[in-house]
Amino acid sequence: MKNGISRFDHHLNQLQALLDKAAKQKNPALWLYQQNVRTPLFMLEGLAKLYSGLHNRKKFSKLKEQFKLLEDILGSVDYYDSFAREFADNKKIPAAITTYLQAQAREKIQSLNEVLTEKGWLGDGNRRIIRICKKLNEADWKNDTDEIKAINEYYGREIYEIVEFIQTRKFQFSNVEADVHELRRKLRWLSIYPQALRGCIQLANGPANPRHLKKYQTPAIIGSPFNIMPDAGGNRVFLMLDKRYYYALSWMIAELGKLKDNGLRLVAIKEALMQTAGLKEPAAYKKALVICGKDQLPLSQLLDKAELICKTYFKENNLEHLVTGIGNVKS
Repeated sequence: MKNGISRFDHHLNQLQALLDKAAKQKNPALWLYQQNVRTPLFMLEGLAKLYSGLHNRKKFSKLKEQFKLLEDILGSVDYYDSFAREFADNKKIPAAITTYLQAQAREKIQSLNEVLTEKGWLGDGNRRIIRICKKLNEADWKNDTDEIKAINEYYGREIYEIVEFIQTRKFQFSNVEADVHELRRKLRWLSIYPQALRGCIQLANGPANPRHLKKYQTPAIIGSPFNIMPDAGGNRVFLMLDKRYYYALSWMIAELGKLKDNGLRLVAIKEALMQTAGLKEPAAYKKALVICGKDQLPLSQLLDKAELICKTYFKENNLEHLVTGIGNVKS
């Protein structure tokens, strides 16, 4: 079996096991959400996204959309549920806001239940998984060496697109979701691919440790389990990433995540106020700031912070130094 299809099989088996158990639950979507089904879906979406750039573009693009549909709904559930849980014990947050967020989470759960049934993820012999496996068996898989060469080129294209994305905006952000969150999504795929590919991407120390990288090498980043590559396993050819530049990437993802979450907290409260109190957006935003308290930064300041760290990171050309080349293991 080619390594490419075996990687899909690994994550599909994890997804299948969860779906089988979910089918026996009263509320399958809620159970799947609570069991963190987003992780295998992220891996499968990442693989499909990557392989659509290597070969069989149409086939893998369709698979990516199937995984993405589930993951997007789960992301919406997590958005509302996480803030509802955070606000539940906070007496400063009006009960109506928490109730609204809880209701939205339940609505998204119901949407997921409908998709799971309508798209054949549950019941009827798991016809969706069977169809996916059939498509994978029909793909034109490359040998290991050619595949790693293609992944190397793919990383180059992804990095170019990210740099172009930030340059187009001239380091000026106006929206948490469209700018900060979107940039973080693009960067995050570069760290999801190594996990999804199960060992054919590894980290290596570069010839030097540039002084400017030391600020990114915090104990939290160095010790993060997300920065440990999967075991090399049976892979004999590898794409090598510079460990120190990978730490810098991880730091950026983490910092943008903090700013994104901080901003979306305001956005969630603003939305709830507009829906429950009948406030217009400007008034809802001002009240949301008051509710969050003096430690909450306005969106404009959060965006300024995001601009600042991005300007530093990208002007250091850190992404351009992430990939060091292809390595082999001699028999």
